[in-house]
Amino acid sequence: MIDLKRIPKTEFSAAVAQIAGERGIDPKVVIESIKAAILAAFKRDARERGVALEEEGEYQVKLDPETGETKIILIREGKEKEVTPPGFGRIAAQTAKQVILQKIREAEKEALIRQFKKRVGTLVNGVVLRFDGPRVIVSIGKAEAIMPREEQVKKEHYHSSQRLVFYLKEIREEDGRKYIVVSRAAPELVVELFRREVPEVTSGAVEIKAIARRPGERTKVAVASTQPGVDPVGSCVGQKGVRVQAVIRELGEEKVDVIPYSENAKQFIAAALSPAEKVEVVEVDSETKQARVLVAEDQLAMAIGDKGENVTLAGQLTGYEIKVEAKEEKPEKKSKKEKRQEKKE
Repeated sequence: MIDLKRIPKTEFSAAVAQIAGERGIDPKVVIESIKAAILAAFKRDARERGVALEEEGEYQVKLDPETGETKIILIREGKEKEVTPPGFGRIAAQTAKQVILQKIREAEKEALIRQFKKRVGTLVNGVVLRFDGPRVIVSIGKAEAIMPREEQVKKEHYHSSQRLVFYLKEIREEDGRKYIVVSRAAPELVVELFRREVPEVTSGAVEIKAIARRPGERTKVAVASTQPGVDPVGSCVGQKGVRVQAVIRELGEEKVDVIPYSENAKQFIAAALSPAEKVEVVEVDSETKQARVLVAEDQLAMAIGDKGENVTLAGQLTGYEIKVEAKEEKPEKKSKKEKRQEKKE
């Protein structure tokens, strides 16, 4: 930390010292940034006034770090010559002020980025602010975050002032600038919602072993207990479904299936095809990761799902390519009375 008492209290040096001390910026970095901006302003001003600059030699800025007094120096053949235009001090002062304010904004943003970097992988409450092309700009407290198109749910319609829960996915750098990226489409959003709503998941008594999600449509979550006597599915569903319904509400009524995880591939695959019932897994190839499943005719559509959604998600959840077939219905055996009746006819 810079000791402000040891720095002369001119307006310029005090401003630089304040940035350095309160915002964590090296004073030399601030001074060099100001000098670079003043030199650029000098060259721009010369062009606007139609003054030709010397092609031979180098222009430099001499800046007094105490008073902020500025001089433009031309160095040619080892000799220095002051070439500060009349009245340039006002331009230099304005430029220095702009740089200082910009550095303050950058420092504040960098400090916020550092704070949110520690929260990557967690939930954040946000408010939709505006739209930047396909990206949604979201307020998450003191900072703004972006939600790129690939992190949005197609079925969700976002609007200004809308309050939502987001998954803080990453800090992304583009063109030298850092952005906080949030998501509504990430499977981790569902995981963290269960962590928030289910104490057993928070404590580790229930573990989420796998998840497969089609954002806005359906999610399948496989859960297992790490403690005897704890029902993993019951814990996540809650009494009268209150816990899973809380998750569903945050997802905009996206369907959520909570599946009991099993090391037994047949049991896991059968459970993963929920809500289909009476699923018979007849073949499982652990090498090719393929499975063949039979279901009753009246359960076939449910097992496959709309546009193959259910069987696809079950496959992603279990890691198997699942082929679902209708079970052949065996003709019912006729009673002796029915057989005698047929013979008479």
